[in-house]
Amino acid sequence: MTPDQFLHHLKRQRPAPAYLFLGPERYRRGICRRALIEAALAPEERDQGLIHHDLDQIRLQDILDEARSFSLFAARRLIWASSAEAALPKGRAALSEEEDDGSTPRNAAGGAIEDYMRNPAPETVLVFECSRYEFDGDDRARIERVQKFYSAIPHQVEFRPLSMDEALSLARDLAAASGLKINPADLRLLVDTLAGDAARIALEIEKLSLYSGGNRQITAADIARLAPNAQENTIFELIAALGAGNRSKSLAVLDTLVRAGEYLPLALTFLDTQFRLALAAREAGLRTSSEIVSYFSRTGVRIWRDRAEQIRQTLQAFSKEKLEAALKKIFAADRGLREARPDDRIVLEELILSLTE
Repeated sequence: MTPDQFLHHLKRQRPAPAYLFLGPERYRRGICRRALIEAALAPEERDQGLIHHDLDQIRLQDILDEARSFSLFAARRLIWASSAEAALPKGRAALSEEEDDGSTPRNAAGGAIEDYMRNPAPETVLVFECSRYEFDGDDRARIERVQKFYSAIPHQVEFRPLSMDEALSLARDLAAASGLKINPADLRLLVDTLAGDAARIALEIEKLSLYSGGNRQITAADIARLAPNAQENTIFELIAALGAGNRSKSLAVLDTLVRAGEYLPLALTFLDTQFRLALAAREAGLRTSSEIVSYFSRTGVRIWRDRAEQIRQTLQAFSKEKLEAALKKIFAADRGLREARPDDRIVLEELILSLTE
């Protein structure tokens, strides 16, 4: 079930006895959480009826027992259990949690959920929330295991990261609602700077709206000044200057990073990641931005369209040999940053001089 389907479900009927919220996307999960609270509890019931537990600190069985118990203070209750993954069996119990056909959990905790769902407590809604795992990459098997453990709960809502087009559409809606004056190109810059993170987009648009007071146009300079990670665009300028072998431009960009207060070891890490992605793309024979997005998405690495274009530009600027040599020099610079040294800037300047010789 998607977040939109969940919201439609709440409009059509009363809340179900239990839900499983899956995924790390915070913005839509917050919207769904507020909608469920409004649907399950009247305003005067929320002080006593809204109960929060963390399964890192309490047993699953205790939560189910509480749900079955009647409350003297709340006729209706919404019990929210975060860290749902903590209830899964560990060690030897995890190895024996499935039947031979891989269908039904054998462990007592999984059976307790099934027992509860056969006869759920009236006027009580249970929500189990797992926000630790992504849906791709190394986390995929973990999140599938969580889904299987809670399979007795039919209503499972998946909070996947927004695509860049979805994030841009959300940014347009939020900017219009807040009265923010920003042109489409600068709005896309903001979305790209925040890597399409919906929660951060909402926060930064609110911040920019307060900053401008609704009286003036927001510019790219405002975004660079106020939005976290906007310095990444300056690092891409550095990559472009290094690719062109332009030593003076590269040093000028480094000076900009220093004056902006950029943490130079982090900037070096970003350079390293960019060159590694470009080298992987070259070895895979990728040529276009769409090929780059498709390839890295299959391997579990989230790449959005503009980031793919930046990788493509790095491919054009650096040959395979030059990329490999740059990674070796970055490794040496990283080691230099970890040693006793007079200044981080000197290490980065030496790297630039080496890459542009």
